Amino acid sequence: MQEDRRRFLIESGRFLLLTGAAGIAFDHVLAGEPEKAPNYDATRHWWAMLVDIEQCIGCGGCVRACKDENGVSHEPFYFRTWVERYHVDPLDAEHPRVDSPNGGHDGFPEIYRQGDGAKAFFVPKLCNHCEHSPCVQVCPVGATFESPDGVVLVDKSYCLGCRYCVQACPYGCRYIDPEQQVVDKCTLCYHRITQGLTTACCEVCPTGARQLADLKDPKDPIHEFLRTHTINVLKPQMATGAKVYYNGLDGSVR
Repeated sequence: MQEDRRRFLIESGRFLLLTGAAGIAFDHVLAGEPEKAPNYDATRHWWAMLVDIEQCIGCGGCVRACKDENGVSHEPFYFRTWVERYHVDPLDAEHPRVDSPNGGHDGFPEIYRQGDGAKAFFVPKLCNHCEHSPCVQVCPVGATFESPDGVVLVDKSYCLGCRYCVQACPYGCRYIDPEQQVVDKCTLCYHRITQGLTTACCEVCPTGARQLADLKDPKDPIHEFLRTHTINVLKPQMATGAKVYYNGLDGSVR
């Protein structure tokens, strides 16, 4: 019976088991009765995130909110999202200095002198929810998969902890949970967005540097923003179809 339920999930392109409010909907999906689920229609959405580098102040609020909302380990080095600080010397732009103390969780100490001629800025990072996800391709059991609304998710009940996906991710966005010993990563707060809410990181950002976006919604402000700004993605040469879009992304960002 369990194998039949798993096959149903994979073949229908549906989702993992969820807890809380979102889990109510997927109980119907797992039962083979998606038409009885509450009124979230995944096919009507295509989720992405917009990050405006020019607005990020490196406060670390997003990192703290993510850990609190998603139960991420508070041990060092475990993050679903983190913030990096870049310090770019105009005389050596190819070798920026990058630091991220505790993932930016507690903000950034002032270690650079004002007026030194260098450019300094903050870069929030998270899973890019790629349209052509390398992590999905290498998972031997289908525990990592792409949902119909464009979110890359993990069914932890099937994850082997083999670390193939951790190695395959070109953005360093996955880690092995120290307690469960299975892979963990950003889910775009799937339990929130399926209930009409934004992500925890977007909700607490004091400058609006992070914005959840629905690319299938013609009224979403992201469409106008994409038309009027120069937008980049991380490591475009990887051709992963990354859906975290950056405004003001400096060429020195790795």
